[in-house]
Order: sequence, then structure tokens, then C-alpha cells
Amino acid sequence: MATIRVETTIDVPADRVWEAVADVGAVHQRLLPGRVTNAVIEGDNRILTMPDGHQVRELIVAVDHDIRRMAYTVVEGQRMPLTYHHAAFQVFEKDDSRSRLVWTTDVLPHAMAALVHPRVERGIAEIKAVLEGTGSDS
Repeated sequence: MATIRVETTIDVPADRVWEAVADVGAVHQRLLPGRVTNAVIEGDNRILTMPDGHQVRELIVAVDHDIRRMAYTVVEGQRMPLTYHHAAFQVFEKDDSRSRLVWTTDVLPHAMAALVHPRVERGIAEIKAVLEGTGSDS
């Protein structure tokens, strides 16, 4: 299995970043507005709607407030030819006013990591901009 790990420093306190990450039903408002247009929670599943109407179903595996970690796996609607896609966000305190966000994604087949990696990098940059209030929807 290929693992992709990206991280960024966000000029926002860790508690505020975690609050946004843990709000799994509001990813379209708090983390990736524009990339995700809607999110609906059905039990442990999150259904994301993309700008073109395509939907992705994710199983929310964990939301751990103690270690500020949220994990999910894509179970339906993946456009790339992946047989496995699991990811997790974890928020760490850097200092009183900044945090470190780590996004780890595991994918199969291994060769798909080369295509997934730039998407994850772009996504974390978008999340940083939104949380810092410099994104397009700020």
C-alpha cells in the first residue's frame, strides 16, 4: 500500500483547526468550499457532492477529540481506479497561535499514489487558505 503524507502549518490555533476538521458534516463550508458543494451525514457515512454533481460516499472511521484525529475511507464514487483509499487528518499544536495539520492517505494500487499525491497537496493548501481566511470564500 502506498502512503501519501502532507502537512502544513496553519496560522490558526490547533483547537480552532480541530473544530473545523471534526465538523465532518460541514467540510463543504469549513474546509473545502468550492471543491465540495455539499455534505450529508447518514449514520457513519458522509456523502460529498462535487461541483459537477458527482457524489462520493465516505465511511467516517474515527473522530478522536483527545488526539485531534479524524479518519475516513472512500466506499463509493471514487473516480480514480483505486481499490483502497483511506485517509486521516491530525491536528497538532505548534504554539499558541499556530497549528500543524497532517493529512495521511493510503491508496492501492501503489502506482496511483503519483496521481493522488498532487491532489492531496492541493487540498491541504486550499484548507490552509480557508482556515486562515485567505481562501476565495473568505
